[in-house]
Amino acid sequence: QVQLVESGGGSVQAGGSLKLSCVISGYIFSSCKMYWYRFTPGKDREWISSISVDGATTYLDSVKDRFTISLDDAKKTLYLEMNNLQPDDTAVYRCAADRPTLFRCDTKAYWGQGTQVTVSA
Repeated sequence: QVQLVESGGGSVQAGGSLKLSCVISGYIFSSCKMYWYRFTPGKDREWISSISVDGATTYLDSVKDRFTISLDDAKKTLYLEMNNLQPDDTAVYRCAADRPTLFRCDTKAYWGQGTQVTVSA
């Protein structure tokens, strides 16, 4: 059974930093992607960043100079390092992973429960 468990959230002041972790168990790492999303009440979920096992990364424009996604295969852990946090970054952050099948990747088939990030002005 695949499980994703996030940690590392918290409360910080504007300009502060946090590093989120997502431990992934029961998962076969492949060419499929992993993601970070954030959820804010009253808004649609927002994609933050994606990473492939080969290290290719993509970012939401508003975070690309502040956030860094990374993957440690050995530790089976996905990270999101967040710097210069702003109040607009306040949200529940959740990691997600594609499910690899024989012919394709089932996009975002697995999700963690999330970790709260709160940024005060």
